Amino acid sequence: MPPLFSFGIAILIGALVGIEREKKKVDEREPTIGGLRTFMLIAMAGAIAAWLSVELATPWIFIAVGVVIGAVVVAGYILHVMGHPDAHGTTTEVAAIVVYLLGGLPVFGYQTIAVALAITTSALLAFKEPLHGAIERIGRDDLYAALKLLIATFVVLPVLPNRAIDPWGAVNPYRVWILVILISGLSLVGYVAARWLGEGRGMVVTGLVGGLVSSTAVTLSFAKTSREERLDPSKAQSLAAGLLLSWTVMFVRILVLVAVAYRALLEAVVAPMVAMGLASAVVAGVAYYQSSRTTEHNTTEGVPMKNPFSLLPAVNFALLFTGVLLLVKLAQAYLPTNGVLAVAALAGLTDVDAITLSMAEFSRTGGDIQLAATAIAVATITNTLVKCGLAAGLGARALGWRVIVATVLILGAGAIAIIAA
Repeated sequence: MPPLFSFGIAILIGALVGIEREKKKVDEREPTIGGLRTFMLIAMAGAIAAWLSVELATPWIFIAVGVVIGAVVVAGYILHVMGHPDAHGTTTEVAAIVVYLLGGLPVFGYQTIAVALAITTSALLAFKEPLHGAIERIGRDDLYAALKLLIATFVVLPVLPNRAIDPWGAVNPYRVWILVILISGLSLVGYVAARWLGEGRGMVVTGLVGGLVSSTAVTLSFAKTSREERLDPSKAQSLAAGLLLSWTVMFVRILVLVAVAYRALLEAVVAPMVAMGLASAVVAGVAYYQSSRTTEHNTTEGVPMKNPFSLLPAVNFALLFTGVLLLVKLAQAYLPTNGVLAVAALAGLTDVDAITLSMAEFSRTGGDIQLAATAIAVATITNTLVKCGLAAGLGARALGWRVIVATVLILGAGAIAIIAA
């Protein structure tokens, strides 16, 4: 790339950051070490120093000029503080050093990175108030929860063996811990979404996103949340709405998997899946509407929100499902090979994706399509009943009875669709 083009990028980088600093200086009427022209000159100095370093094949020119720029910035900061004792921020000074480094990157051949980092730097400077406001809304418990989730994800997970440790190939510590992280992470996501969007919309977003990964994990997470918090009617309806939306996503996910794996099987499963999915979506919509109305008419003081993140309950839930998964593997190993529906029912205790893909492959290789469709329906019904039991048994009563009623309606719609077909 021609040197003049690299110099042009460097000057634009200085202008981008300098405009933001100049605007701040004008708006706040507070003198700083530099504005638009200063930052453009600093970026140009970085570009010239980098060009000389490249031409003379020595990095020391860029380093030496950087030291000089840093000394000038420090001197300017000292003079600024002496004239304004109450001003102790160093944001502009640090930005000046960053601009010097960014000014040299295009000359060294990293034009795209330089522009991207310059935009990021300008955004960080411009969004001071929103960023500080977000930090003020984060409590100490929220910070601890996020740190524990990061430790569980990036410290514990990588050291776990990603292989089965039992003779039947059922218990994989790596995958079990992923379930722990998923459940805990969904609790944290739901809490953050509720804080930012309000209870109802936060639960809806969590349900939709979580359902793409695991509706069972969403059910476990929401059941745990309902048990740990004192539920008013609006909160129970919000949790029910989010939970049922995750179920709706599960029915859609099954149809997508079948369409991708073996399209000929889609016609046999579409009726019950659409019927149950629509029923779940309607009930979720009613729950959300009732939640909104209850919130509007509720004049009492709301219950303070508490961060629901906790690893221990998630570990207990994961161990429970590991035990169920082990039973499924034992059944697959020792039940007769023609017990497809029995295996499907057992597989549905933990997950429907695996049996759905298995039945699609079964049909594609010459198996009975109607039998495969029935097996998928059985697994789906079993999974729905299991999640209903989890919500009713592990969650608060206010959430449990709502989910039971919804389950009856969903399975009833599926039964009608199967009979009509």
